Amino acid sequence: MISRLTVSDFRNHEDALIVPAHPFIVLTGENGAGKTNILEAVSLLAPGRGLRGAALRDMARQDGSGGFGIAAQVDDVTIGTGVLPDAPDRRTVRVGGAPSAASALAERLSVLWLTPAMDRLFADTPGGRRRFLDRLTLALHPGHATHSTRYDAAMRSRNTLLSEATSPDQAWLSALESQMETHGMAVTDGRADTISALSDILNGQDEGPFARPTLALEGWALDDQPLARQLRDSRRRDAAAGRTLVGPHRTDLKVTHAAKEQPAALCSTGEQKALLLSIILAHAALVAGRVGRPPVLLLDEVAAHLDPSRRMALFDRLASTGGQVWMTGTEAALFDGVTGATRLHVKAGHITSE
Repeated sequence: MISRLTVSDFRNHEDALIVPAHPFIVLTGENGAGKTNILEAVSLLAPGRGLRGAALRDMARQDGSGGFGIAAQVDDVTIGTGVLPDAPDRRTVRVGGAPSAASALAERLSVLWLTPAMDRLFADTPGGRRRFLDRLTLALHPGHATHSTRYDAAMRSRNTLLSEATSPDQAWLSALESQMETHGMAVTDGRADTISALSDILNGQDEGPFARPTLALEGWALDDQPLARQLRDSRRRDAAAGRTLVGPHRTDLKVTHAAKEQPAALCSTGEQKALLLSIILAHAALVAGRVGRPPVLLLDEVAAHLDPSRRMALFDRLASTGGQVWMTGTEAALFDGVTGATRLHVKAGHITSE
């Protein structure tokens, strides 16, 4: 768990310090006060671009120096990230005071979030669902981000070579396709393992107050041919299309409401949120059991549209994960069912205890 969080010149927070005394941290305040900004800061303590997916330079406080810093005490190690004013698009990471790659953060902390923007996940593009799946996978396979990055880099180089060269170097293409196979198969295996393990947990649960989903991968899948061979056979088509048409970047996450046997995209907004909550809670249990530490959960406005009985059921399920949970809401009364919480009020970028 995060025992101390410091944030400087991030979004609308000039200087913030939070020292959680309980597993639940509840942030309340008006819209625009800066509650979600704190969750975003925590989300950057994991590889990736955080819960908003924003550009680094847009995260720095407008009246600040142009840089920002985020640091947290996790167990006995301090981890941190930020950007310097003279390099606003370059992220720096430190673990234990030493410069590190962003992938090293995943070895110290697993972070998962649910935001109002994700309520449309099932109607989103396949890319949005892949990013969600990759976040789940990263918590179980810390090297997943590195494999994904290297796969994407090799694919971009291959696309460029196919589009710009009338007679591309066949040896160079083969080398790039070999890299795509190496890293692409690691990405595929990690995703498949995550889906399988999550399905084992979800299939063993009763319907309860939240809809139970079934999960599957669809879209591209391996056939009898290795990925490198598929890529080689697809060169002409890929050159004409201007993009790579086979590979794990074409995979989609399929979610179905189990009781109704209905695709999640066709479910009501409330059912979709319940399906998402079920996935998040199952994932927290999976990570706790396999990695030995539950993930930090960031839940933005999670209680706003739940009736009182479902809110209480959610709080009970969250407590059972044994992990740290950060929640935001406009009204403190939404969290009356939470006991033993660090309750904070956020107003215009300033944080006070309630």
